[in-house]
Amino acid sequence: MVPSRRTALAAGALLAAAPKAVFAQAPSVLATTRHGPVRGDVQDAICVFKGVRYGADTAPRRFRPPAPPAPWRTPAEAFDYGPASPQGGREAPRSEDCLFLNVWTPAVRDRGRRPVMVYLHGGAYATGSGSSPLYDGTRLARRGDVVVVTVNHRLNAFGYAYLARFGRPELADSGNVGQLDIVLALRWVRDNIAEFGGDPGNVTLFGQSGGGAKIATLMAMPAAAGLFHRAATMSGQQVTASGPLNATRRAEAWLEALKLRPDQAGELLTLPAQSLVEAQSARDPILPFGGIYFGPVLDERSLTRHPFYPDAPAQSAHIPMIIGNTHDETRAFLGGDEANFHLTWDEVPARLAPEMRVDISPELVVETYRRLYPHYSPSDVFFSATTAGRSWRAAIIEAEARARRGSPAFVYQLDFRAPEKGGRMGAFHTLDIPLVFDNVAAPGSRTGSSPQAQRVADLMSEAFLAFARTGDPNHAGLPPWEPYGLDRRQTMIFDTSPRLADDPRGAERELFAKVPYIQPGT
Repeated sequence: MVPSRRTALAAGALLAAAPKAVFAQAPSVLATTRHGPVRGDVQDAICVFKGVRYGADTAPRRFRPPAPPAPWRTPAEAFDYGPASPQGGREAPRSEDCLFLNVWTPAVRDRGRRPVMVYLHGGAYATGSGSSPLYDGTRLARRGDVVVVTVNHRLNAFGYAYLARFGRPELADSGNVGQLDIVLALRWVRDNIAEFGGDPGNVTLFGQSGGGAKIATLMAMPAAAGLFHRAATMSGQQVTASGPLNATRRAEAWLEALKLRPDQAGELLTLPAQSLVEAQSARDPILPFGGIYFGPVLDERSLTRHPFYPDAPAQSAHIPMIIGNTHDETRAFLGGDEANFHLTWDEVPARLAPEMRVDISPELVVETYRRLYPHYSPSDVFFSATTAGRSWRAAIIEAEARARRGSPAFVYQLDFRAPEKGGRMGAFHTLDIPLVFDNVAAPGSRTGSSPQAQRVADLMSEAFLAFARTGDPNHAGLPPWEPYGLDRRQTMIFDTSPRLADDPRGAERELFAKVPYIQPGT
């Protein structure tokens, strides 16, 4: 409901005159941030603030660290999502003026000290925003009496193009400004979330795919220390960042696509944003697939070590962590090609070779999987091996690193199968998002809205809520969930009947452990 001007003014007068605490029962609600007042909406008994500015327009600060916004006095309307970062694809609207966040809370100014759950969206580091219907925090906030926050920040070259070696000192931080945007958003949470009924001393970061990778990177960034207190990654890991030399090669390829020399890098500051987006489709100089990769850089400024190499970062060892993956990750990426569901044994090795993203004999892989799973079809082997080699491997590395550090993580695997294609899509990448948000009926959800899907959503959302409250995801609906140790490798299997398993898919893990892993893009 978007209030009329008369309703908004009346509600504002009531707020000013009487209550100190405002619960979600009025047509609009006012909150005061350190930068200025914002007026939100009330939806399904939850106060909703969309498009709250946490940073100044980044266009005048292109490739440079973000700045807080200029203060304002007139209440800013927070009824609509703010623009996403410039990017390819269908996300709209888009603008370099993109430093906005969204808040869902049961009440404002009630001193509620609720757990705060800040979600970082996926899309690698290239696309997406915090405004997907799957990330709507209404049900999670109401279910768990928590405050939910989603964030927009700079992406792709705008957030991660490393220009520091091109003789422009003012661009020294360019390789990680997308991460610094998130740090600024977390500082906003620290300074303002109490007004929205949240506890700034109990902030959980959770994120899927690229969102999880951003969290892993923040766990090694000194600027982020103390700004969050729990971390949950969902099919998103960042073992290594991009090195400065490869990051420079990528920036050079991007400049070449723009017909610029390295000594002309300063012209990037004034070119149209759309031109900068289009040039990113040029061939990556290092990876054999896709456009130019941009992601966090080991720049020795914001990031002085790799996130999870050679070990788990000591800075965040005290932070409780969940590390999760889905059983059939790559069916999301490779299942769109119907031919991949009808492979023959002769075709599998050639299809596997470029898709595992590690250098191992595809014939050995096929032979091993056929021995382990004699009932698997050629397509089953293809999807399972690509998942284990390219998507699951980094999660194992991070879980092992946390266990060696003496601060083991809680590890999960989603086995619940989506109904698509008669169940052939399995538990694919992104399937856990609507389950964790308890949004199985939201637009874009692919879980279906069956009682079985809601059952798994109940289990997963309650686990994340318990984790946000205490740092422990155990709750009455689950068997005891033990942290991941190197001796047993305990993993919670989420399905309609959850169970704790020791070293699930252990033989697959051992197969790929024989070859080195370097995170694609780094």
